[in-house]
Amino acid sequence: MNKELEIFYSQKEESIEKQGTNTVLKTNANAFMNDSIYSKYSYNFSWMGRPIIAYPQDMVAMQELIWEIKPDLIIETGVAHGGSIVYYASILELIGEKGIVVGIDIDIRKHNRDLIEAHPMMKRIKLIEGSSTSDSVINEVRKIASEHKTIMICLDSNHTHEHVLEELKLYAPLTTIGSYCVVFDTIVEDLPKGLYNDRPWDVGANPKTAVFEFLESNDDFVIDKAVDNKILISVAPSGYLKRIK
Repeated sequence: MNKELEIFYSQKEESIEKQGTNTVLKTNANAFMNDSIYSKYSYNFSWMGRPIIAYPQDMVAMQELIWEIKPDLIIETGVAHGGSIVYYASILELIGEKGIVVGIDIDIRKHNRDLIEAHPMMKRIKLIEGSSTSDSVINEVRKIASEHKTIMICLDSNHTHEHVLEELKLYAPLTTIGSYCVVFDTIVEDLPKGLYNDRPWDVGANPKTAVFEFLESNDDFVIDKAVDNKILISVAPSGYLKRIK
């Protein structure tokens, strides 16, 4: 790496670290998150024709990780419209190696399945319908994982504490060292209580509380705070878990 690039990356790391202690910036970011959740901001975007239901900042962060790690397998629980699995597949396509994305959902609705299966990126996608925590699904996933070297995990299905904790116990061990298990919607813990009054998750019992409980008894992973400090606006604060051993 030449000297100019070394200086650039050093300044970037310094800037990211400073953002982590910039209370004004973080307060404004949190205010935006609160207001944008109410306006359903994440529903505004699509990727290659499929609704992605995500924040652009998280997707840029995911692109950076995928490019850096170059996984040959990405496993995501939660499919919905398929936007995120199409997104991950397209990044793998650009990398140009033999990576695939496995998308798991308890109910892949026919209209979504039809459009995903007709998509050009389907060549890098495998869909599995069933509960992510069922024996049949996890056994199938483990078989697929055994045939790959570098694995990234994304957990984005049922957001209850119990379900996410069980997913972490089942899927996090599949993450390869140096890669990530990303837990989405940890933001629920930081939002006003009762916001999701029609859902079985809330402040005190959600993906972030599951992450914290999981880490209490598992030191193979650490929260990558640099990602949080970099993007600030995210549905996955404290959810970017890097496997270190």
